[in-house]
Amino acid sequence: MSAIDITHVSKAYSQLQALDDVSMTIEEGEVFGLIGPDGSGKTSLFRIIATLLLPDKGSVTVDGHNTREGMRAIRKIVGYMPGKFSLYEDLTVEENLHFFATLFGTTIEAGYDSIKAIYSQIEPFKDRRAGALSGGMKQKLALSCALVHQPKVLLLDEPTTGVDPVSRKELWDMLGMLKARGITIIAATPYIDEIRRCERVAYLDKGQLRGIGTAEEILTEYKSVFNPDHLSTVEHTEEKEPVIEVQHLVKAFGTFHAVNDISFSVQRGEIFGFLGANGAGKTTAMRILTGLSQPTAGKGRVLGFDVSKQYEDIKSHIGYMSQRFSLYEDMTVAENLRLFGGIYGMSRNEIKKKTELVLNELGMEQQRDSLVKSLPLGWKQKLAFSTAIFHEPGIVFLDEPTGGVDAATRRQFWQHIYKAAERGITVFVTTHYMDEAEYCDRISIMVDGKISAIGTPDELKHKYQQSDMNGVFTLLARNSTRNE
Repeated sequence: MSAIDITHVSKAYSQLQALDDVSMTIEEGEVFGLIGPDGSGKTSLFRIIATLLLPDKGSVTVDGHNTREGMRAIRKIVGYMPGKFSLYEDLTVEENLHFFATLFGTTIEAGYDSIKAIYSQIEPFKDRRAGALSGGMKQKLALSCALVHQPKVLLLDEPTTGVDPVSRKELWDMLGMLKARGITIIAATPYIDEIRRCERVAYLDKGQLRGIGTAEEILTEYKSVFNPDHLSTVEHTEEKEPVIEVQHLVKAFGTFHAVNDISFSVQRGEIFGFLGANGAGKTTAMRILTGLSQPTAGKGRVLGFDVSKQYEDIKSHIGYMSQRFSLYEDMTVAENLRLFGGIYGMSRNEIKKKTELVLNELGMEQQRDSLVKSLPLGWKQKLAFSTAIFHEPGIVFLDEPTGGVDAATRRQFWQHIYKAAERGITVFVTTHYMDEAEYCDRISIMVDGKISAIGTPDELKHKYQQSDMNGVFTLLARNSTRNE
């Protein structure tokens, strides 16, 4: 019996065709994947199924109820976990759960048995504000909130983006338990290992359904999109000059040591991967290295500047790209480049010359006067990276720059990283994609505030007898004893 029937559904926003004549059937109790690049229509389809949007054309039925006439009945049987978890960060864990239970006309007590296996893992922290939780804990809380009213259908819109591999696996193990209870699960994900855990998947692109079938059928047919050939590792000129030197660095918050006595160095032109599970301390360490925070103890130098005293000098000599790209959406491509050039103290003539070079390299000459918000995600990503290295810094720090981006676009992005490294720019990158870890010259893995391992990908795989970096990361991260 089908749980959801989607028949010739179309949805447009002004001139943008988000969904174009999409039809599919999802069976009761199935784990079904929605896959495709950013802007392919996945979120619009989720919102239509959840009755938050109405289609312009076509129809959707959920458990026999049409989304136009049966909105009230559908909302009682659907749980929805959108991309950013939809938690209230100033409310505690328990207050969030109580709010969602009340929203669905139930109580925590009435729905407790349905969420016990998941919620019991975070219940010891029920008085902690949601904004203070790690990514893995937020994930479990959001899932508990979506399940507290005991739905028949669970909608998950990229629930693991920005979450470390161990927490991702834990979530999918939980989904296996939910399937065993007969819940129909529809999940969007950019991760290949998660796609393979779906019984069937639908590939959407530019609002159209390109294919539907088993995970292996779609991944094989569209290999160039979802599983492109790995980049060949680039040999960089060996320059032994260290540009980052860290000795016994500590950052404490009261009695809690977020960074607990770490030491390492990074060479000029190196691509250095800085990995760790959510809450391991890598973000705190990166904040110190970028001049945004000062250490409690220990020593560190970035491009020769002391992290304790010369943090303003550090900020002006590095590049930085955050998870959200840091672009100004209501400014044009050229205006963004000009703004960042000015912030970095470049002359007008330098900015003009460099703008032409960047636009040519990116193939974006025709988009010079386009607003950034009109660009596809992959283009925004490449532009953000170009603005971060516009002034040719000695080091560029990349904080999970490819979160939620499809495999083919991520591969293109890493080609730009390689080009920057070839010019002598040191790349310091955090990522939760373990295939990207393979592209780094060396990798460190943090666990409980300490560096548990450091070396080349091949050295680490050999040392820990694992076939890939995902195995190495999982093995080390599971040794964590730190309480969330």
